[in-house]
Amino acid sequence: MKLKTIYASLKKDLSQIESALDKTIEANHPILREASKHLLKAGGKRIRPVFVLLSGKFGDYNIEQMKKVAVSLELIHMASLVHDDVIDDAEMRRGKQTIKSRWDNRIAMYTGDYIFARAIEQIAGLNKPEAHLILSKAIVEMSIGEIEQIRDQYNWNVNLRNYFRRIKRKTALLIAISCELGAVAAGTSPHVQKKLYRFGYNVGMAYQITDDILDYVGTEKQLGKPAGGDLLQGNITLPVLYALKTKRGQDGILPHFADLEQLDTIDIKNIISIVKESGGIEFSQQISNRYLEKAFHELEGLPEMPARQSLYQIAEYIGKRNY
Repeated sequence: MKLKTIYASLKKDLSQIESALDKTIEANHPILREASKHLLKAGGKRIRPVFVLLSGKFGDYNIEQMKKVAVSLELIHMASLVHDDVIDDAEMRRGKQTIKSRWDNRIAMYTGDYIFARAIEQIAGLNKPEAHLILSKAIVEMSIGEIEQIRDQYNWNVNLRNYFRRIKRKTALLIAISCELGAVAAGTSPHVQKKLYRFGYNVGMAYQITDDILDYVGTEKQLGKPAGGDLLQGNITLPVLYALKTKRGQDGILPHFADLEQLDTIDIKNIISIVKESGGIEFSQQISNRYLEKAFHELEGLPEMPARQSLYQIAEYIGKRNY
């Protein structure tokens, strides 16, 4: 089953979620309304809502319950992107102007806060106290991750443990609880909930590592932003961390890191070439594949049904995607 087929099978419910997203971010204030709508229209894969819906299939599936979870998690994701763009001083996302670029940092921060508030409002409609606890703990962890990313900005000496912990909080955690909360909302057993959480965590880790790889091998058209954007924003990711462990990487990359805040496009192109030559891409792909294998293993312990096969196919797509 291809990804398009999976989305097609969920088309009706995803359409309801899209309508709910649009309705939820409706604001009385014209600037808040325009900024929020601008972000929503930029689109996205809606991976988190898809994980919520598919995980709900393992229990008592009710679209009204699933919708509360899916909308809340997608809004949290959207709000975090708005804040990320302010921190990273990003001008473009998905080929469109960011809110901070089109308006300013203050509008972006308040828009992100507004979307966060709407997300909490949505999950409040779910009569599952454990879901609220899961979500609040995740938001705390995500906030710590954002602070750590700021701390590690332009720090080429960051170690692998810090990198993996950062991407867990940045990406994997929200995908993990998308799977878990979909299962919670559907009233599945704790065993199924834990399996789906671990599946989502491993898929999320692979997803972010693949993103970090694409920043070195993707085109600006594919990425919606210039290649090497992570380095320009001071984010040191797995491909370059591996390259720095090789003599070629140390000799060729470290001189550029004398003043990371002054990197220019020529420096970035040189670093990208060295990362590729040193095997940083292949190493990162191997690590991503290991996480995917762990995700597949978690699925083996779940009931055999179409939703399980769909989760397998999505995980497989994540490991092979090129944008």
